[in-house]
Amino acid sequence: MGYQMGYFEKGAACALCLAVVSFLGLQACGGDSGNAADFDYEVVQSSASVQRDTIPLDLSVSSSADFSLSSPDATLSSAELSQSLSSSAWLTSSFTLLPASSASDPRASFGRELSSAMLPPHSSDSKPPRSSASRPPQSSASQPPSSSAEPPLDFSFYRGADISTVQEYERFGAKFYDVDGTEKDVFSLLKNHGFNAIRLKTFVSPKAQYGYAAQGCDHDAEAYADKEHVVAYAQKVKAAGMAFLLDIHYSDNWADPGNQVIPSRWRGVQSSDALADSVYDYTYDLVSALKQVKATPDMVQIGNETTPGILIHVPNSQTNCWGDNVDKAPTSINGDMGTSSGKANAAKYFKAGIRAVKAVSQDIKAVLHIEHLHDKSTINWWMTEIFKNQKVPADVMGFSAYTAYGDGQPDSWQGLFESLASEYPDLEFIVAEYNGGDAKNHYKYDGSRRRTDEMVRSLDRWVGAFFWEPTMYGEWGSALFDWRDGNLYANQEAFDEYKDDAPH
Repeated sequence: MGYQMGYFEKGAACALCLAVVSFLGLQACGGDSGNAADFDYEVVQSSASVQRDTIPLDLSVSSSADFSLSSPDATLSSAELSQSLSSSAWLTSSFTLLPASSASDPRASFGRELSSAMLPPHSSDSKPPRSSASRPPQSSASQPPSSSAEPPLDFSFYRGADISTVQEYERFGAKFYDVDGTEKDVFSLLKNHGFNAIRLKTFVSPKAQYGYAAQGCDHDAEAYADKEHVVAYAQKVKAAGMAFLLDIHYSDNWADPGNQVIPSRWRGVQSSDALADSVYDYTYDLVSALKQVKATPDMVQIGNETTPGILIHVPNSQTNCWGDNVDKAPTSINGDMGTSSGKANAAKYFKAGIRAVKAVSQDIKAVLHIEHLHDKSTINWWMTEIFKNQKVPADVMGFSAYTAYGDGQPDSWQGLFESLASEYPDLEFIVAEYNGGDAKNHYKYDGSRRRTDEMVRSLDRWVGAFFWEPTMYGEWGSALFDWRDGNLYANQEAFDEYKDDAPH
């Protein structure tokens, strides 16, 4: 099928996933970022403009500082999208984060082409509460209490969830309620249903031009997913006694099969060695900062959905807030897995990230991550190249597994999963992202989510499965929570599937 737009759209949808906010008008992602001026690089100014329906909302704008590299003179690389794998045309469609059935939900319909008829109803009750406290909580007082009365969690298998956007909802006062109506913090609620691990994404400089929180884009009120936010939220994860998977995108915005855009800070380098140095310095600084506050990750993901490669693209004057319309970086530095030089470069960047992780702690497991689960030949090709030919020393191999994107049902993955474990005896494996949805905003409650967890758990050296963004609806399926009056309520039917006594 090639690289489905569905995967890009899932990333793009998540990049605009502040469902609690009535979205701002989307215009060109102009503007510089945080301390970007501390670095010697040039940014191509964007003249592109993407128009959309606008729902005004007065948001406080934070001047959160961007991440500071240990070595500010680091790197640039661009990579090309693998032509050998791009066999199908990209599709475009619109998205709804939350189900259209609840008129009071703080959600938004969005996409590259929107009409006012597509926007959900909005009332004063549906808007999130406004707060001047736009910076993330940093003190221990803001962390959920770690109760000594709670039994220790079993980490022999990671039943995980990627809750990266939850801190965005919390900024506007969204509260969580369990299936019995009891208010809980999100960590306690998830633990109550057997979840023991959290995955968090991070971007290099999300306030930079073309970044996740670039000026004029939907998240420009605050630099979510930067170093500061991730360190603060990771402390909450650890305070809750949960395992932690850090998902590094190595971009200022979503990295996925269609977009592996080199961060703004690294676009001045001229060699793959210099770019590898930047990968190392950034990774080491970030993971070290987490260790210093006793929030050391259990696993660190070196790149996100990197089937086409890593650090492939650079923006141009037509690039917009979605990351559409990018160019390939020079062959000398791009990590395009469709070329021989790109394969070598990609391996060099993966190795640099892994070295940095291990320099902080040998106990942290380094993870690589691809999608395309329905295409066994692509998976076998990629893993042969990376592990056998390039000898990248990762500890864990992760996959995206989405029924709604044509990956099939969990039972259809079992043969592939078993063969990979046999073929690579030195690796462990995880499903880094899954949902189980069978269509846009829909899930049949047929047990496939539980089956993903259950089937993976039964296999040799398959050590975890992470539900992707349980508060979000979209092309990938439905959420585990329902929005009511600006708050999130655990969906009884969704969480019942994870009960120990649920039917198999």
